[in-house]
Amino acid sequence: MPLLPAPVRRRLRAVRIFEPLAERDFSFLTIGSLVSLLGDGFFSVALAWQVYEISNVPTALSVVGVAWTLPLVAFLLLGGVFTDRYDRRWLMIGADLVRAAAIGTLGVLSLAGVVELWHIMGLIAFVGLGDAFFNPASTAIVPDLLPDRLLPQANALNGLIRPLMVRLTGPAVGGFVVALLGPGAAFVVDGGTFIVSAIAIAAIRVRPSRAAVAHGLRQTVAEMGEGLAFVRRTPWLWATLVSAMFSLLVFIGPTQVLLPFLVKNRLDLGPEALGFIFAVSGIGSILAAIAVGQRGLPRRYVTVMYACWSAGVALLAGYGAMDALWQAMLVGFVTAALFEVGQIIWVTMLQALVPRRLLGRVSSLDWMVSTGLVPVSFALTGPVAELLGPGTTMIAAGLLGAVLMGALLFFPGVRDPERRPLVPEAVTA
Repeated sequence: MPLLPAPVRRRLRAVRIFEPLAERDFSFLTIGSLVSLLGDGFFSVALAWQVYEISNVPTALSVVGVAWTLPLVAFLLLGGVFTDRYDRRWLMIGADLVRAAAIGTLGVLSLAGVVELWHIMGLIAFVGLGDAFFNPASTAIVPDLLPDRLLPQANALNGLIRPLMVRLTGPAVGGFVVALLGPGAAFVVDGGTFIVSAIAIAAIRVRPSRAAVAHGLRQTVAEMGEGLAFVRRTPWLWATLVSAMFSLLVFIGPTQVLLPFLVKNRLDLGPEALGFIFAVSGIGSILAAIAVGQRGLPRRYVTVMYACWSAGVALLAGYGAMDALWQAMLVGFVTAALFEVGQIIWVTMLQALVPRRLLGRVSSLDWMVSTGLVPVSFALTGPVAELLGPGTTMIAAGLLGAVLMGALLFFPGVRDPERRPLVPEAVTA
């Protein structure tokens, strides 16, 4: 029985970005994502404010970021192998329950007034572990639920929902919750949303068949190697991953660590201001997603992807020069819109051009390679900010990161996919 009645499904198909919601299983996936991402919006504000209440120095949030991302990077390849080997739904459900337990425990400790930095580091490591299995599975499961022609719309819809929850609604409401009730209440809300997500994913009926394989260590290593070999011989894949890896090394730590610090200490504002910045950036992402969802992908989609990401990284330097809240909100709006266009193109390329049997492993490599140096970025941000100053560090990170992001666009073979459309009816005239 369809999740939505026939008249509603007809109306959804009339608006291209909502067309995938007419498919029952994808609707359940989207419901789970909608709720859990709302909690993530609470979490983004609560985590920064909780850490800076314990220790008001950038190094404190840096070490928390390392604790979060190290397990993510360490287990991503295994998460990709499991994604291609086992039922993707159960991997996602298990990851949701692990993250619910970790963040819920953090909330209880915070509400009790006994939370310390080592508590946060230990519990957030389990969040990173859950991410390592959930992220590749959530990318790879979408083509199992939809026909290829709907992939651009599905990724655009995700590009609308994610910022709506993570950057707009979640941080805006979460900022006030943190200001009124403290970070602990926001952590508890986020933990509960992962349980709702697990229930929604369990309702998905699709059971893609998997070929019987051996489950030993040798087989696991061989399957990892198969994914690596495909990436090595595909220029648009390895070049983009390498560019993202070194660019993220330079800018992700400063953005995550220094933006909350600058809002709190340079602008002398509270958590609700950080929530407003996230919210306005969410509006930029939403508008970009709607535009791509309705118009389709540009013909020169690889070039546009690189251009959007490079320009967006360069504009992050504006955070280092800001002296008013409106300036931070403007930077957030424009950069988020540019990043969203690039992300929709990239995920659609993975889902359309990578063989289905390899998609989990390639998705995990995408996450691992592009985020492999993120723990190093977090670790370096505190000491570099102490040496150069938070503002100067942020400016340098944006400008250098932009150069690194665009460096391999003109390498032979990187733009070859542009010679044909990604999926039927996916490219604008």
